[in-house]
Amino acid sequence: MSVSLWIWAVLMLAIAAMLAVDLFLHRDNHVIGFREAAVWSGIWIAAGLLFGVVLWVWQGGDVAGTYYAGYLIEKALSIDNVFVFALIFSYFAVPAAFQHKVLFWGVIGALVFRLVFIFVGAELLETFFWTAYVFGAFLVYTGYKMAFRHDEQTPPDRNPVVRLVRRVVPTDPAFHGDRFFARIDGKRVATLLFVVLIAVETTDLIFAIDSVAAILAITTSTFIVWTANAFAILGLRSLYFCLAGLLRRFVHLHYGLAVLLAFAGVKLILSETPVGKLPIPVTLGVIVVTIAVSILWSLRSTRGAEALDGDSADSSANPAR
Repeated sequence: MSVSLWIWAVLMLAIAAMLAVDLFLHRDNHVIGFREAAVWSGIWIAAGLLFGVVLWVWQGGDVAGTYYAGYLIEKALSIDNVFVFALIFSYFAVPAAFQHKVLFWGVIGALVFRLVFIFVGAELLETFFWTAYVFGAFLVYTGYKMAFRHDEQTPPDRNPVVRLVRRVVPTDPAFHGDRFFARIDGKRVATLLFVVLIAVETTDLIFAIDSVAAILAITTSTFIVWTANAFAILGLRSLYFCLAGLLRRFVHLHYGLAVLLAFAGVKLILSETPVGKLPIPVTLGVIVVTIAVSILWSLRSTRGAEALDGDSADSSANPAR
């Protein structure tokens, strides 16, 4: 799918405008409640689905179906991001009013990382056929780790990049409002909020590798992969505040995500064999069914926790776990 530069430019401006609106609406660092988060999650999801309709009218059903498949994979993997973000915020005891700012700048970094990975990954797949086997094997292994080693979490302050930043950049081990840097005794130092931002960025960098590789297994069209990632990531902040208090209900979701990653890996490997690429309707069907089954399985297994969810939802702006 060939897309002219002016369309890329319009898309980038539209994404920048949406980010600007989000930043303006939360410039006062107010605590985001469940209802506000749910409304904005609905808006961002509607925007992502509407873009698929635009693609359908512009490029046809196959292209739109490919976009929706990539969007659903990224959206599902975003829920796993929420688990980790909740852990980081709880570990560092980040005040609820400052969490949105960290997530906002975290999303900016996520979009940049993904843009680089998408163009590099697509170029590798187009140039060297054997990279499909490498990426495919990586996705299958990642799926295995997610299914059977999901609970093996490294403490955020043991993150190698976080430790390096603390060693290289003068850091004060305290929050100074919503500032990433502060001046103490005439010396400019990083605050604990900046350390939290680094932890979020490096964690999302790892997630970006998985999600971009999974969507590249569906298509190597950089425009489709980028838009699927961008529209799914735009709603990540609202999704966090919407789901953070309900995460205890998604106990089996990681199995579904593991299946999706492994499926993407096998699909990518098969694309370089006589089997070829699987039809988009089959891919879309596998994604929808896998996500639906894992969520329903989780909700059914945690029905006894429903009474606790009301309290959790009300306190979702401060999701200490």
